[in-house]
Amino acid sequence: MDGNKIVLFEDKRIRRAWNEEAEQWLFSVVDVVGVLTDTDNPRRYWSDLKRKINAEGSQLYEKIVQLKMTAPDGKRRLTDVADTEQLLRLIQSIPSPKAEPFKLWLARVGRERIEETFDPELTIDRALETYLKKGYSREWINQRLQAIQVRKELTDEWDARGVSQGAEYAILTDEVSKAWSGMTTRQYKNLKGLTKENLRDNMTTLELVLNMLAEATTTEISKTAEPETLAENQEVARRGGRIAGNARREIEDDTGKPVITSKNAAQLNTFAADMIESLAEDLGG
Repeated sequence: MDGNKIVLFEDKRIRRAWNEEAEQWLFSVVDVVGVLTDTDNPRRYWSDLKRKINAEGSQLYEKIVQLKMTAPDGKRRLTDVADTEQLLRLIQSIPSPKAEPFKLWLARVGRERIEETFDPELTIDRALETYLKKGYSREWINQRLQAIQVRKELTDEWDARGVSQGAEYAILTDEVSKAWSGMTTRQYKNLKGLTKENLRDNMTTLELVLNMLAEATTTEISKTAEPETLAENQEVARRGGRIAGNARREIEDDTGKPVITSKNAAQLNTFAADMIESLAEDLGG
């Protein structure tokens, strides 16, 4: 973990550390409290708030851990840290105008999730709207939504074979990824400069298609082979990934260009926007 990173909120510093294994940020609770309350003594405020939360019966504080972070005097000291979920729970207990926008956002997200349980199509509509706002092309979005379905079919097949969610899912996903791309998911994300971001959201259309081919093929092979152990599922994952890997190498041999790129979504969308702007200028506006 790196406890020396700083994020600014309203010109105030919030220390944070990246937990690579869990793929999540951990934030200094005292710093967040200081930003949201404007108190002169955030440590005292946090101490009082802990007692209030415990009295309410919440188990939040039991989940909060301590990490060494660099203090204003330059020395590294242990401080309470929380992940995003824990912070959002904490914010609900802070009576402050600055916390109110977060509370309203949480209420809206909760309402949307309840609506989606009654009408799952809303999930697709909201995903489409979000991707459009981020600057993705409709062609890419169609592939991305299809990739979600392909992934769901694969995880359903893993469930049917007794694969456990979490660690075993990650092991098999890495086997598929290594077989078609030559990299684990973590290595692939590192190549693109990603931390918490979704890898598939940062793939080109061709990368997405090959990843879908790898996962769809793994699903079909699994249905035929009916693996019973994790080791057998790993072999199936490698077989499915290899087929997409062979396709990748054929494309690269034919085009003379690598399929896998280090560019992430921000860079790819900027590149696409520049291309459109350049084309418009060539055509006279």
